Amino acid sequence: MTSETTAQAQQDIVTADGAETVPKHVGIIMDGNHRWAKKRHLPGAAGHRAGAKGVRVISEACVELGIESLTLFAFSTENWYRPEGEVSMLMDLMRYVMRTDLEDLHAQGVKLRIIGDRSRFAPDIAAMMDECEALTQHNQRLNLNVAVNYGGRWDIVEATKQLALQVQSGEVAVADIDESLLHQHMSLGDLPEPDLLIRTGGDFRVSNFLLWDIAYTELYFTEAFWPEFDGSHLRRAVDTFSARLRRFGRRP
Repeated sequence: MTSETTAQAQQDIVTADGAETVPKHVGIIMDGNHRWAKKRHLPGAAGHRAGAKGVRVISEACVELGIESLTLFAFSTENWYRPEGEVSMLMDLMRYVMRTDLEDLHAQGVKLRIIGDRSRFAPDIAAMMDECEALTQHNQRLNLNVAVNYGGRWDIVEATKQLALQVQSGEVAVADIDESLLHQHMSLGDLPEPDLLIRTGGDFRVSNFLLWDIAYTELYFTEAFWPEFDGSHLRRAVDTFSARLRRFGRRP
């Protein structure tokens, strides 16, 4: 991808008065891997493998469009209740993706962050997560946040615990706690809140994803399954976003 291509892609998405309307932060609930495979008479594992390839595709598309941060919902706290064989396969797939795709993401200038509770993962997976973050920590073209063993309610509870410890130690007074202070302790507290949340696979719910962060996020639902969601689908979602008037509860 050339700098001219990137600049043109960003310039194309503007409002009538010339103001850019590309979202700075996009979240995606990657849904439909299993149904994509079933539709093709393939095992569910094939759908998850196909879906894993989409991470690199959409990361490249985000860089091209000028999106600064991308947060992907890869594995929720509830996904542990899936059949043991499927969970084991997903863990192996996680290892494979970190081994094979990291260098490409690093070459693209992607900064990778893993959010969620890592305590339940095998030691080798947790170590690989640390290595991925360390390798890419200085990259600046795209913030790629991957949520694994993550839940929005978990995130809020963990932030509350951190604040409670600060109150207990005398660092923070109860009277000083406000939304801004709590936000700082959320997993993505250092990034702008998502402007656009996309869910693939045809379902219309947020499934405990970034509950604190998406209070005023624009929602976009598509019937496309995650393995078939590509740059053209992302562009369509961004075009829809650009046509919306965001009032944040105020009058225009």
